[in-house]
Amino acid sequence: MNSIKDIKNRINSVSDTRKITNAMYLIASTKVRKAKAELDKTRPYFLALQQEIKRIFRTVNDLDNKYFYPADGKLLLAKTYGCLVITADKGLAGAYNQNVIKQTMDLLNDHPNTKLFVVGEYGRQYFEKRNISIEQSFDLTAQNPTMYRAREISNRLLDGFEKGELGKIFVVYTDARNSQVEEVKTTRLLPFHRGNFVSDPTVINLDFEFSPSIEEVLDSIMPNYVAGFIYSALVDSYCSELDSRLNAMNNANTNAQELLAALSLEFNRVRQAAITQEITEICAGSKAKHGKEN
Repeated sequence: MNSIKDIKNRINSVSDTRKITNAMYLIASTKVRKAKAELDKTRPYFLALQQEIKRIFRTVNDLDNKYFYPADGKLLLAKTYGCLVITADKGLAGAYNQNVIKQTMDLLNDHPNTKLFVVGEYGRQYFEKRNISIEQSFDLTAQNPTMYRAREISNRLLDGFEKGELGKIFVVYTDARNSQVEEVKTTRLLPFHRGNFVSDPTVINLDFEFSPSIEEVLDSIMPNYVAGFIYSALVDSYCSELDSRLNAMNNANTNAQELLAALSLEFNRVRQAAITQEITEICAGSKAKHGKEN
């Protein structure tokens, strides 16, 4: 049986832990609203770029471009893959990081010749501890993603793709579908499949004039589209991290409350037993004393 002092120390320890988890819950709830607001701001620009690309393919169906699969639909053989892995900077977010790592390892098992580009301290430490080669670890935090950082990552990946060092590029990130469900996705970033930009058949085809040329316009749009996709993936992942942390801290608060209730019950039981024992000893001592006097 634990002593009253031990139980008191345990209660104080659990109470202090609950204060920390509750503070982390409040901080995450404030940040997630801001992050989702930033995500909503980026969607119109991203969708507008998609519409412009669709407009180009409505004008020229058989256009060949380095960012897309060939018009004949034949798959490209790529020896070296590139993979952008987006993790958090820290844990305490449920299975958020582990799910991203699992999908990345599945990709590495299927395609061993894959170069990793990592965002997030958790991912960096995971791969380094297991001696898994990292092509580049972007020296930036996974928190507070910005378009500037997304362009920095995009420029590095596009440079490898255009030089032929990377035949295909994938992104492993977490899609924030809602506050209860986060889905880890492995999405091929480059080359794009033309099916991603299928035009709406109800849209009337009009003649457009592109200057200086339709090829140059597409070459100008696609890097922005890639940067926008990466920025969206960064913000999506950050929102998912915060949602996971909210759920984890909420569960921790609930567990702490249940543990405190159990410890309080045990504390009262042990204290009552101690009081009863003390009363019993006093009564026994009193009887013994009266017995001697008689």
